[in-house]
Amino acid sequence: MSVKPLQATPLRLVAGLAVLCAFAGCKKEEATTTQGPAAAATATQAAAPAEAVSAKVAAMSEDQLRDAARKAQAEQRLYAPAGDNAMEYYLALRDKAPNDPAVSSALTDLMPYAVIATEQSISREDFTEAQRLYALLEKTDATAPALPRLKASIASQQQAVTQRAEQQQKAQADADAKKADVEKQRVADQQKAQQQAAQQLASQQAAAAQAAEQQRAADAKAAEQRAAQQRAAQAAAPAQAAQPAAASAGTDLRAISTPAPKYPPDAFRAGTSGEVQVEFTVGPDGAVSDARVVRANPPRVFDREAIAAVKRWRFQPVASAVTTRRTISFNPGQ
Repeated sequence: MSVKPLQATPLRLVAGLAVLCAFAGCKKEEATTTQGPAAAATATQAAAPAEAVSAKVAAMSEDQLRDAARKAQAEQRLYAPAGDNAMEYYLALRDKAPNDPAVSSALTDLMPYAVIATEQSISREDFTEAQRLYALLEKTDATAPALPRLKASIASQQQAVTQRAEQQQKAQADADAKKADVEKQRVADQQKAQQQAAQQLASQQAAAAQAAEQQRAADAKAAEQRAAQQRAAQAAAPAQAAQPAAASAGTDLRAISTPAPKYPPDAFRAGTSGEVQVEFTVGPDGAVSDARVVRANPPRVFDREAIAAVKRWRFQPVASAVTTRRTISFNPGQ
């Protein structure tokens, strides 16, 4: 069966431009292949090509392959999808008709597009597709200058992706570890802060309890002192009633000067009134000594001024010292 001529003029024109790009990539290939034996070995292993032609395509007859190839090319399925593209059909047809020049010409025209598609697959890190296209290229022309560069590019990109994934995994592990450390430190700091707060609260409560206990003790002592003063005043009341009579019977005290006491300013402003009973001794010269408060109502309000006033009093001289008591009244209205 004769081969229908392909409309190859536009296709070959574009293919020629693509071939120039492919050959220009040879310079990159030389730079890539200078990376050393280890990199080359890694590239060879990583770019191991897949099966170029599927078993389904290989099982088709020559006529089926020619029709399928023309249809795929007309529908612009030049190298994809896998198992239904012009390049696979022509490769399978070449296996069955190796001396058909039209098939060889069609593969030559398609090869630059496959090179470009392989490079694009590598760029987007679609290594499965890149290796499939590489297998098509290698089966088409195992001596094509672009093949070593593409193989090395696939390998290096795969290695870069693997390293990046490892770095990302390590970075994530480091981030997780750091997050765990931060959380651990946060919990520790929180526990420490709570312990300090609890200790401070306990100290405050203990101090408050101690202060309350001291206040209760002071109040009890003051109440006891007031009760003792009241008992003493009550016990001294009968003697106080009889003493002035005895004093006047034995010795007649005559006052020469009895200046009034000063009114305490606070008590005067508050309108507080009261009285203080003072016991004192009149010496032979009429001077007053040993003055003390016997009873005061209210307590400790007028005591100081009453004592100060009594100490300024003067009496007529007497034969012997006489102890007596006087009640001094404080009334803000007088």
